[in-house]
Amino acid sequence: MHCPFCSTEETKVIDSRLVSDGYQVRRRRECTKCHERFTTFETAELVVPKIIKNNGMREPFNEDKLRRGIQHALEKRPVSADDVEKAISHITHQLRATGEREVPSKLVGSLVMEELKKLDKVAYIRFASVYLSFENINEFSNEIEKLKD
Repeated sequence: MHCPFCSTEETKVIDSRLVSDGYQVRRRRECTKCHERFTTFETAELVVPKIIKNNGMREPFNEDKLRRGIQHALEKRPVSADDVEKAISHITHQLRATGEREVPSKLVGSLVMEELKKLDKVAYIRFASVYLSFENINEFSNEIEKLKD
């Protein structure tokens, strides 16, 4: 690592800590020449797979689109923004963990449903009604009964 102050290549790590729920390493470094200290952050570059839509089209994973969908289901529900971000992070992590270059949109929908079920049952039913394309009240009732188990 080059020193940002004197550009020498010799620096040493003084301290390392995990940050961002363990997805990032924060390192304090000291230049062996000028003795200035600085901080670096290290993250793994893991690729999120592309999403295969139901019509066969492929599109890049869009975290903002995921966030909007979850927030829409959670509208006026007592769920903190921090919990929403944790759910998004968990979904993204699971997608990366597949190791695939492309995954079907159905997988993303299923992961969202799992997270919403944990966060808020009403939001889960809202999302499920659209995602599972409920045709009638019986389908709503059946899904609600599953939640009671």
